[in-house]
Amino acid sequence: MDKLRSRAETLKIARLLDADPDGLAFLRALPVEDVRRFREQCVAALFDRTPEMLDRIASATKLVPAGVAAAISQKALGPRLAAGVAGRLEPTRAADIIEKLPVPFTAESCGHLDPRRIKGIVDRLDEGLVVRIAVALAERGDYLTMGRFVGYLHDSSLRRILPQVDDAAVLRTGFLIDVPERLGQIIELMGAERLASVIASASGAGLWPEALAVAGMVPGEQRARIASLAAARPAQELDSLVVTVSEQDLWESLLPVVALLGEEERRAVAVLPSLRDAGVLGGMVRAVVGTGLWAEFLPLVGVLPGESRKVVADAAGALPSADLDALALEVGKRDLWELVMPLVELMDDAAKERIFELPAFQEQAG
Repeated sequence: MDKLRSRAETLKIARLLDADPDGLAFLRALPVEDVRRFREQCVAALFDRTPEMLDRIASATKLVPAGVAAAISQKALGPRLAAGVAGRLEPTRAADIIEKLPVPFTAESCGHLDPRRIKGIVDRLDEGLVVRIAVALAERGDYLTMGRFVGYLHDSSLRRILPQVDDAAVLRTGFLIDVPERLGQIIELMGAERLASVIASASGAGLWPEALAVAGMVPGEQRARIASLAAARPAQELDSLVVTVSEQDLWESLLPVVALLGEEERRAVAVLPSLRDAGVLGGMVRAVVGTGLWAEFLPLVGVLPGESRKVVADAAGALPSADLDALALEVGKRDLWELVMPLVELMDDAAKERIFELPAFQEQAG
């Protein structure tokens, strides 16, 4: 999940800094927790050192009725400055003013609000207004701002919002959510039929990475449910998932999901055209070596067509000795010899000799 989480964090930082995400692509190579902390530092730097003018305007708004303050926000301040002022007000006062503003103006302002102030303000807004703002954000395609807000919305609000936003918006917002702990409850609120529809939309909308990111952030039972829904899609759609994963090197996100499938579901994945491609299979092996996901990978290998298994065996047999020893250690630790030996049998004699001479294999054999 780190690669997808880092991608999401980089997009959030780019929005904060009003920068081109491609110019911050180097952040994706850093540990995701470091990138998240950097984003939090960016928020503090941007919103804690605001000009004194904002504090003066915020103080002045306390002297006039909320309706007057709202009119000033619209006519004199504009969305960005109004959001800055709202971030300097007590949440109750900010909510009073927001309730007097047109929804389109508020939706535009939301993207400029101090993210740390969101929960306090949302908790004090009328639920109907919260729903209208959320729908307006979806219509604007502002999924980054939706991702900031959705984790703080009450279940009753979410029940009203979900039917009014399309499946692609749900996936894009889930990918960018700031409070991933809420995703499990959001999925429960969707219901089985809507979840199936959301997963089905991933292929047509080109959102397989977003779907994988969501699957990686929800509890195990829900992740297994998402895995089964994806496996039930037509072969052409499933193949587009594997191709996307291969092109973007997202095996560390896909393989743990595939590992949750039943055997028949794994067989449906194993016969996909893309998994007969030597380049795809070789990239998968390299990714498994880098992530240590042998336990997630080997059950899929066991049901691959013979030609594909041979490609995997040759790729594994050509690994450097250190990687082969790490494989043997992991296999021994997880007791996966029953899965790995058929793969070894497909290797050429030289590769077999290398495997049998490994310290970890010798220890197991002894």
